Amino acid sequence: MNVADTELIVGILRRAGYATADSPASADVILINTCAIREHAEDRVLGRLSELVRFKHERPAMRFGLLGCMAQHNRAALLKRAPWLDLVAGPDSYRRLPEMLGRAQFDPTVDVRLDREETYAGVSADHTPGVRAYVTAMRGCDKFCAFCVVPYVRGRERSVPPDAIVAEVAELAANGVREIVLLGQTVNAYRFGEIDFGRLLAMVAAIDGIERIRFTSPHPADMTDSVIDAMAAERKVQPQLHLPVQSGSDRMLAAMERGYTVDQYLRLVERIRAAVKGIALSTDIIVGFHGEERADFDATLDLVRAVGFDSAFTFKYSVREHTRAFRLGDSVDEEEKGRRLAELISVQESIALARNRELLGRETAVLVEGPARRDAGRMMGKTPQFKTAFFPAAPGIDTGAIVNVRVESVTAHSLTCALA
Repeated sequence: MNVADTELIVGILRRAGYATADSPASADVILINTCAIREHAEDRVLGRLSELVRFKHERPAMRFGLLGCMAQHNRAALLKRAPWLDLVAGPDSYRRLPEMLGRAQFDPTVDVRLDREETYAGVSADHTPGVRAYVTAMRGCDKFCAFCVVPYVRGRERSVPPDAIVAEVAELAANGVREIVLLGQTVNAYRFGEIDFGRLLAMVAAIDGIERIRFTSPHPADMTDSVIDAMAAERKVQPQLHLPVQSGSDRMLAAMERGYTVDQYLRLVERIRAAVKGIALSTDIIVGFHGEERADFDATLDLVRAVGFDSAFTFKYSVREHTRAFRLGDSVDEEEKGRRLAELISVQESIALARNRELLGRETAVLVEGPARRDAGRMMGKTPQFKTAFFPAAPGIDTGAIVNVRVESVTAHSLTCALA
């Protein structure tokens, strides 16, 4: 989502006459686009601000700005800790960036107003060249999970008009993009009039030139029959799904205000696997949420083993100001969180390796992304299940091609293949 927003920002500024600088030292404007989901991300941003401020000291006329969710979440503290900032803009203020840069003077220009109508429909993003492009289908979130700051920094759900999405995807296809990733904090909650997310998937699948469609991140509570049916029926919608669970304990799911139980999640997984053959599932899991006891964590390990996720993004819980859980504080110490996280990662790694070993000797189609970064003479790309595959370079195999490969060896994170 940050990639998509950054491409949107670059597109807005380029149309206003700006061009990308070669380095911070040569820039007239430095903007940092930020995330506020985890505390560690904010710490990294503050460190980066400290590194870049020297350019502002050397060239006082340079404009220095902080954008995105962190700007929305913690603007007062940021201005106190980084008084050299010229502008602070939230995620609904990007259209006004050229104006803000033009009027930034002695006092910082701040615009963090949330806009229930802003979807940036019709604003062309400056997409990074490549086989894959990210297209925002909806913005904001209405779920208000207890641990999450997103509704407070990105506002309420609003869907981009489908004709704007179709036009953007068609333009990307004409420019050689082969794979589209539809984005939204709860992307499968998409609705514009009578068009729900299942129907939107069918509309995007009808666009010539696009070979693969993915989406992230769906919410389990919005995984309707319409969406599952579209995944099963549309060849271009890939057999891969990121389905955040967060915990395997009903007690923790209730405290997190996730809106489903472990049994409901497991039955949803069964429905999806029955409908979409060979689908790969990934997830998000938080350890150490307020009140989590060893029994709750063990229940999470049980769920991970029961589902058999192909991969998982795992996190230690960090208290976020403005969330519903903020007043509860932190009941699990950092050392224990670290132990639980390490144990969870170990279990998931073994599962991921076992699932990849099931692919040995099988053939699969890979969308070529380019040369392997660390292995001269090899190419890399993604399978339909979004697994990274490495294979020998050969004449006629270029970026954007789809090639058939045979899996010869695996790790928990990648496949090494021969051309089939």
